[in-house]
Amino acid sequence: MVSKIITLVGESPVSWEDATTNLIKEAQTSLRGITRIKVTEFDVRLEQENVSRFRVKAEVAFKIEA
Repeated sequence: MVSKIITLVGESPVSWEDATTNLIKEAQTSLRGITRIKVTEFDVRLEQENVSRFRVKAEVAFKIEA
C-alpha cells in the first residue's frame, strides 16, 4: 500500500473543534481511502483585534489507488 499526505486548512467562526469537523467533512467529500488526519497547528484570524475565525491545519493521509 502507498499513501499520500496532503495539508488542508479548516476554518470556523465558532471554535477549533468546529473547524476540525469542517475540515474532515470537506476532505471526505473529495478524497477516498482516508487513513489518518493529524492536526498540526491551531491559529486564529483577527479582525479589529477580535477573533473572527478559528483555523486548524492538518495532514491528511489517504491510500493511492492503483
